[in-house]
Amino acid sequence: MNDELRERVEREAEKHALLNAVKHDSDADVGAIMGPLMGDNPDFREHGDEIPGVIGGVVGRVNDLSAEEKRDRLEELAPEELEALEAEDEGEEHPLPDLSNADEYDEVRMRCAPNPNGPWHVGHARMPAVIGTYRERYDGWFCVRFDDTDPETKRPDLEAYDDILEDLEYLGFEPDAVYRASDRLETYYDHARELIELGGAYTCSCPGEEFSDLKNAGEPCPHREKDTETVLEEFEAMIAGEYESGELVLRVKTDIEHKNPALRDWVAFRMIDTPHPREDASEYRCWPMLDFQSGIDDHLIGITHIIRGIDLQDSAKRQRFVYDYFDWEYPEVVHWGHVNVDAYDVKMSTSTIKELIEDGVLDGWDDPRAPTLSSLRRRGIRGEAIVDAMVELGTSTSDVDLAMSSIYATNRELVDDETDRRFFVREGTDLPLAGNVPDEANPPLHPDHAERGVREIPVGDAVSIEPADLPDSDERVWLKGLGCVRYTGDALEYTDDDIEVVREGEVDVVHWVPTDESVPVRMRTIDGDVTGRAEPGVAFLTADDLVQFERVGFARIDSVPEDDETVAYYTHP
Repeated sequence: MNDELRERVEREAEKHALLNAVKHDSDADVGAIMGPLMGDNPDFREHGDEIPGVIGGVVGRVNDLSAEEKRDRLEELAPEELEALEAEDEGEEHPLPDLSNADEYDEVRMRCAPNPNGPWHVGHARMPAVIGTYRERYDGWFCVRFDDTDPETKRPDLEAYDDILEDLEYLGFEPDAVYRASDRLETYYDHARELIELGGAYTCSCPGEEFSDLKNAGEPCPHREKDTETVLEEFEAMIAGEYESGELVLRVKTDIEHKNPALRDWVAFRMIDTPHPREDASEYRCWPMLDFQSGIDDHLIGITHIIRGIDLQDSAKRQRFVYDYFDWEYPEVVHWGHVNVDAYDVKMSTSTIKELIEDGVLDGWDDPRAPTLSSLRRRGIRGEAIVDAMVELGTSTSDVDLAMSSIYATNRELVDDETDRRFFVREGTDLPLAGNVPDEANPPLHPDHAERGVREIPVGDAVSIEPADLPDSDERVWLKGLGCVRYTGDALEYTDDDIEVVREGEVDVVHWVPTDESVPVRMRTIDGDVTGRAEPGVAFLTADDLVQFERVGFARIDSVPEDDETVAYYTHP
């Protein structure tokens, strides 16, 4: 890192340290400012291994200031950000606007309606995060309704039903009810019969391309004026499975000259030859389209507010034709834009992720490279952090970007205080020690909790440090928790320097492990696996323990085998 970049890092670190300290009315923390610092300065990321050592002294200087001095210095460096921070403290408007006409209903009732074709990816978390938050605000009700009436194109995955409910629990929510649309076929049939008797639907055997030409021309299908008795008979034959896929559909009669061709006489039921994977639904061949099924269910379940993507605006318009036939009142609707998530090379698509798993590119849904909730859970990220980030996006109709760094920053606040520290060296360089070296190093388990005690790290005759931390010949570094050493070109010679050389910025602080008694670790990350060695105490951790590998980041211990490497999942910086 050159001098110019170091000055920039120190300047930005001071601002973020002050923001962190003023916001929480406490000392700043290196770990807590890493995410925002890197998010605002993406060019720092390639120096991620060096950044913590550079900003450590800056954070120390900030923490030496009084609360008033911190605020004054922040006002000098970043007055607009201080103003925004103080406005937040005074109570800014909630990112989720009030639901329209909520006070006109006895109870606000919402639904989360996933397609169970696989576990949830990160983007799926937005819906339960928002409706769960609204339920708490209005003391309302929400259900999970599995919209699983397409056994062919979006074929349900039998394991996904439970996987999605587990994802919901991980996010911190429990639905008031759970439905499976594939259990409700007879209900949809009954409403289709009633719609036919009201003159609102007809059976059509036009080939798809032929009907499309008629629809686009605003001309009626020749089957549109069939008598009710014939339509009912043919629909009953559909239910009985007497037609093959594509042979006959039931259409809702709308406005054949509607200005939007997508709304003209849309399909309500079609034949599907592929059996449903659920045994209880496997005998059915006549299946409702989502717009019909969902529209009927929303009314019968008593949904008052629907939250859906802006790409589904036509769904509401189609369903209103059915509601008008039945003289029902349509629920309030909130449309929002798409969520774009950064940090991942894998496309945020259930079908894409499933294909990569089947091809062996990913190990499973919880592979750290997969943008899934099960992956974040295995990495040790709290569901609360994901919910907070999703709620902050609001309900704008514009597409919004979600920076994973915002999830990381919130999670860091949740876990930092309870997470002990350890050393982990990636692809280390082994160097012998010379001089009057202590037999044991005793860095604290947590810098803010002396009562937790210290780690007992035997030093031995040699240590391993990361290649990027190796100083030039005859230069010094501070082995954290041990002391100052000078690099002689082939060894590290212990010196008598005290901690002042660090405080004055003369010597960088680096982490290390003893060469002989360290523990092999494979750390699984979003960019692939990283191997290295950790301090001996890591061998005594258990699965699900969260640690902070100093100057590397947080990690969840996944497995601690007796005679092999420890496997950890990288959480975030």
